[in-house]
Amino acid sequence: MLGRFSLRGRVMLAYGLLALGLSSALALVTWSVVSDYLTQQRESSAIVETADNAAALHYGLFGAPQPCHPARERAECGSPTPNPNVSVMDLLNTLPSTDSAASMVFYNDQWYSLTGKPEDLPSDLIANVRAGSTQHRRISVNGQQVLAVGVPMTRPGEAFFEWHPLDNLDSTLRTLKITLVAAALVTAMIGLAVGRLASTLALRPLAELTRVADAVARGKLDARLQAENDRDLGGLARSFNQTAADLERRVAVDARFAGDVSHELRTPLMTMLNSMQLIQNHRAELPEAVREPVELLGYDLDRFRRLVIDLLEISRDDGGDQGSREIVRIADLVRAAADGTAGREVTTVEPEAEGLTLQADKRRLERVIANLVENAEDHAGGCKGVGVEAGGLGVIITVDDAGPGIAVEDRTRIFERFGRGETSGRGRGVGLGLAIVARHVQWHAGTIQVTERPGGGARFTVELPAKIS
Repeated sequence: MLGRFSLRGRVMLAYGLLALGLSSALALVTWSVVSDYLTQQRESSAIVETADNAAALHYGLFGAPQPCHPARERAECGSPTPNPNVSVMDLLNTLPSTDSAASMVFYNDQWYSLTGKPEDLPSDLIANVRAGSTQHRRISVNGQQVLAVGVPMTRPGEAFFEWHPLDNLDSTLRTLKITLVAAALVTAMIGLAVGRLASTLALRPLAELTRVADAVARGKLDARLQAENDRDLGGLARSFNQTAADLERRVAVDARFAGDVSHELRTPLMTMLNSMQLIQNHRAELPEAVREPVELLGYDLDRFRRLVIDLLEISRDDGGDQGSREIVRIADLVRAAADGTAGREVTTVEPEAEGLTLQADKRRLERVIANLVENAEDHAGGCKGVGVEAGGLGVIITVDDAGPGIAVEDRTRIFERFGRGETSGRGRGVGLGLAIVARHVQWHAGTIQVTERPGGGARFTVELPAKIS
């Protein structure tokens, strides 16, 4: 499950769950303590009020207790005499005003009640109070939660009952519950925010490593990490920098080797080409059986020539050649390079793109256009057209061909060195031409991609950061 989240997401989730767990535990403890305290306070106050009202009722019924004379019988001293002129219902009406919802008294084997009904009281509660013990219990009367309290009267079997509404207590507990839940959720959100901040700070070196590694992968082999003095990441930074330095040296050595080999091949290649040209000039004098092998040899020598030129070009690029930038008018450059390579007019320039210019290496940019057109001519049934229009990063250059197109899974592979479209059923991109195109476009801070041309074939799209001159 956690594998679906990024490292930053897992850190955020850990902080959020930790905050939620702690806040939930604190909320549960707070709820338990506060709710118990409020409930006990409510029960205590209800018992005290009921006892006070019972005492007031007893005083109204029997008057103040008389001191017991030594000559009188003890039994007579403990048996108060009721006042026959007092009405129990009148006394219930004159009891002090409290928050009780009902008052009832069992007196002289008879129930007296103002608002409550004795049958709403649990029978075991009545029995325990009449037996002489103070009782209280939470009950429901007509859908309302009340606290029923009973206290015994002075004479055995007589008891006084009240029930007290619990609406205020329940409302207070409900508000407390909502507040604690909201506080737990807010704390969890704060935990997520803290986790995001902490993960951002903790993963900043990793983001730097990713940036530098991406730069190295894109060919900037001199990119290095600056965290070698960090106590925690110093080892990783030094190891990465050493690896990048070794890779840079290896690429430089390979580039020098490719360049040296290419230079060494130029002389014998020129000799072979001149010899082949001489042979072709006397082709009519050759025997019929020799002419076809000579043509095949000439074709392969031309391919060999272009491969050597590409090797020289890419070794120069790998060797760190910075080139020279100048302001070029893109429309004119594309017309000259594309039409010259195709041997016919294939370029269409939109009016808004006529004035676009770019700080470019003219040689590299011409090579990009020439290689794309040459690729279409040699490997894709011919170039169907080259377009120049404003848009994207500044200018969009498209090269269309008449081939069967390039499969989606091959559209990245063909820009690799000596890459070919394995699933395209043809040898498109064999060699270094498209790899050089990708490198030169990247050198100009542009992008290149391959899509399907409307009507069939492939479309190479180059975007460069141009502007109106």
